[in-house]
Amino acid sequence: MTVPVKMTASYATGWHIFRCYFSLYHRFRAFNVERVPLRGPVILACNHASYIDPPLVGSAVRRQINYLARDTIFKVPLVGSVLRSWEVVPVDRDGGTGRGLKAILDRLARGGAIILFPEGTRSRHGNLNPARAGIGLVVTKSSAPVVPARVFGTFQAYSARMFLPRPRSLVVKFGCPLLFESLRAEAQSCPRPRLREIYQQIADEIMAAIAALQPKEDA
Repeated sequence: MTVPVKMTASYATGWHIFRCYFSLYHRFRAFNVERVPLRGPVILACNHASYIDPPLVGSAVRRQINYLARDTIFKVPLVGSVLRSWEVVPVDRDGGTGRGLKAILDRLARGGAIILFPEGTRSRHGNLNPARAGIGLVVTKSSAPVVPARVFGTFQAYSARMFLPRPRSLVVKFGCPLLFESLRAEAQSCPRPRLREIYQQIADEIMAAIAALQPKEDA
């Protein structure tokens, strides 16, 4: 049996708190969690409809997840200390470029699990948005498998217009890992125009895999 990556004490505390909250208040359910590798690098690619999406996905996975947070937040007293103890990855304003990209790739190279949102930002209406090419850039520069994930109910539970979360049922569904071996190989030597096409193609395929996930356990 594969032994999961050990959580830091601070992360484990937060993990248990969030898991209890989602289980008791939102009757949280997760399907196909076994598709997420317990060790080694992995990119979790998820739709994004609410602030609670990252901790919800993390609560479903029994290994430490490296979340992303704007680097300026680390300057906030206490909050910055907690984020550092959880090994959150600081990213700059652009996120997928410059220091942000380097930080993400460094964490993957060290065997970490990174959660990314192909849509780039939260959905304003709860429906899936088209994918942006940024995640394709990250995929081509790493060798990590991509596990699509889809959350259901988070928009209804806590949209941007709500002051407090509502007790709605939440579901997380994980898809089969995607490898993109041929596109990764082509990206190493293709012309720049084709490279941009590859970034978007990977992003679109990931988003299609997310869209194909359904909330029912047997879907």
